[in-house]
Amino acid sequence: MDDSKGTTSLSDNVCFALYTASNALVRAYRPLLEQCDLTYPQYLVMQALWLNDGASLTDLSKETRLDLGTLTPIVKRLETKALLVRSVDCKDERKKIIQVTASGTALKQAALSLKQILLNKVSITELEIDSLRDLCLTLTDDLNKK
Repeated sequence: MDDSKGTTSLSDNVCFALYTASNALVRAYRPLLEQCDLTYPQYLVMQALWLNDGASLTDLSKETRLDLGTLTPIVKRLETKALLVRSVDCKDERKKIIQVTASGTALKQAALSLKQILLNKVSITELEIDSLRDLCLTLTDDLNKK
């Protein structure tokens, strides 16, 4: 991935470009998410639940790509904020089902509008962003293959 041949600066490395872009994106989101009283990982969890309300913790872990040890405290904090509730699955009592509350649903439009605010800050088109996302997801899938 990082080819040392022909590299004249750190920014010639794909891993460095992805790392700095990711950090810049999270930094750009931070003040916007503060208006919704969310951290970036909490925002990811809420987005996943807005798409698939009633998901299990395991399903949520797969969707967000956050391990259970990281995800559980995030879910607990969101529950404390009354944005979601955890309950026992009636089909399998060992499983927790996570559902968005009315407050969590009310937050959806405000939080999802943040994407447009960020799009207005960048010079690349929405089509280029879609392509970038697809490339990043392919790279992630390829690197996570066992």
